[in-house]
Amino acid sequence: MAVNTRFATGVHALLLLAAEPDVLQTSEDVARKLHTNPVVVRRVFLQLQEAGLVKSVKGPNGGTRLARSAKDITLAHAWRALDGGELFHVPPDGKINSFLEQEFKSVRKALEKELAKTTLSQIAKKAGKGGKKEKR
Repeated sequence: MAVNTRFATGVHALLLLAAEPDVLQTSEDVARKLHTNPVVVRRVFLQLQEAGLVKSVKGPNGGTRLARSAKDITLAHAWRALDGGELFHVPPDGKINSFLEQEFKSVRKALEKELAKTTLSQIAKKAGKGGKKEKR
């Protein structure tokens, strides 16, 4: 089973943008810091822009920055922008499908509720303190 890294890449990219909120950062700069391909970052930025989380400016002096404060962007915002699909695949036929679908919906709601509790600024503060837990 393949692992989807889009969410983790997106959160890391958002945190890099949050670290310098007034600076336009190129996909090449962010990709270098994340040790990934600029095309991956451009695709993530496009999804984040469509969700209203980042703004991009084209041209030789262009780049991307947060569309709003890091205090106003939660992990749930990033999750919905980057993954948004179902967490689990339900086989197309079978007696337990409706039960599984309901259970999986409950799991997704719980995940989104938990992700909504954490903002980018909280993660940045925790990372700046060496990963120590911060009260919410």
